[in-house]
Amino acid sequence: MIWFIIAVFLMLGIPWLAVTFSGMNGMAICFILFFAVNPLFSIFSGILAGNDVKKLWVLPIDTAGLFILGVWIFFDIGEPAFLLYGSAYLVIGIIAMLINGFIKRRK
Repeated sequence: MIWFIIAVFLMLGIPWLAVTFSGMNGMAICFILFFAVNPLFSIFSGILAGNDVKKLWVLPIDTAGLFILGVWIFFDIGEPAFLLYGSAYLVIGIIAMLINGFIKRRK
């Protein structure tokens, strides 16, 4: 539950803050979000899901879905470039989940 609150804040709250309060710095904040914060959170959610893949496999999907929901609400609905970013975050999260699950299984 704590993960979901953090995910909602990062994927919905921060884009809203960027659009609402950033002014001229909005593009810089979006670059930081799209290329640093969101991929790192996708890796984190994948690692967390890798601890118990059978129960938590949905975390990387939720992360990517919340990202797409957030950017479509606050930026431009239906923009296909955001689907590319969301897909990349999904792949990053799934790879992190599989690697962590593999490492846990080997121990």
